[in-house]
Amino acid sequence: MSSRRHLPPVPQCTKYDVLYPKKVDFSKLKIQSLSHEHLSAILELDKACFNGLWSKEGYQRELDSPNSEIQGLFSQKTGEKLLGMGCFWSILEEAHITILAIDSEYHRQGMGAALLYSLIKTARKRYLERATLEVRASNQAAISLYEKFGFKTAGIRRRYYQDNQEDALILWLGGIHKPEFQEILTNWDTKVSQRLNKSSWELTVISEQ
Repeated sequence: MSSRRHLPPVPQCTKYDVLYPKKVDFSKLKIQSLSHEHLSAILELDKACFNGLWSKEGYQRELDSPNSEIQGLFSQKTGEKLLGMGCFWSILEEAHITILAIDSEYHRQGMGAALLYSLIKTARKRYLERATLEVRASNQAAISLYEKFGFKTAGIRRRYYQDNQEDALILWLGGIHKPEFQEILTNWDTKVSQRLNKSSWELTVISEQ
């Protein structure tokens, strides 16, 4: 008598599975410019991510300023909760990114990349030539994200962060106004969508007011 175990048959991929793959139920995401009606949600996310980086009055000034672009990430799945936000200032030919924040519950799902892509795309529409930002020298996850988008280290601001005197890296991305940059944006669009899809998200709307 054979002692070989009888294993269950391995499921086979049928012709039907190839022709008609199962539909993935993606949750819809949208990115839009924020307004005063979102102020409470902005302050709540700021407190959660930065322990109160800017005051209510500070955000009101940002929302009112024509030189400030502040965008939010939403999903109907979460009842229109603000999942993330990003902001840049238009300074001459430069988009200076001041905020990129994602609710901690939604980290590592591609949302930070989606917001960064949207900010740079908006900066290009404003005919800005480059993007810059500061990031904590110890924040390797953020640095890795920025480097994937082509940012390079341009310098260091010593003891820039007041809470612990940590240095900030100055990151820089040039040429965003050039015609050939459109191909880079198209490539980013594909990569951002693919990353979101892995976490069952789908970016359906990017709109600026």
